[in-house]
Amino acid sequence: MNAIEARVSTQTKRTKPATSAKSDKSKATEKPSSRHTVATKLDPSDGLHAARVTKHDRILTLLRRRDGATIADMMEASGWQQHSVRGFLAGTVKKKLGLALTSSKTAGELRRYHIVTKRGR
Repeated sequence: MNAIEARVSTQTKRTKPATSAKSDKSKATEKPSSRHTVATKLDPSDGLHAARVTKHDRILTLLRRRDGATIADMMEASGWQQHSVRGFLAGTVKKKLGLALTSSKTAGELRRYHIVTKRGR
């Protein structure tokens, strides 16, 4: 079989058989895919949204502890890499959320980050 014959034979395999207009209409009236039905099944009052804990929430919870958290703690809680955690601290915590983020390091220990909360708020 030469190259031209091979090209012709593969083109015939790729073509779809002709469908009638009736079969196209039946597909349009079918139930939407599961991707669309999942969105309609969720009801905000059923409690599913209330139980959702995001990676941001996990890290902010660690940062609000009295002793704060190390980057290793935040990496473990979120599954992110070190540079992603540092980017989250600078971009989201400090800039977008406007929280006062402090860091401290004692001799022989890792640097710990902490969100300073103001009293009375």
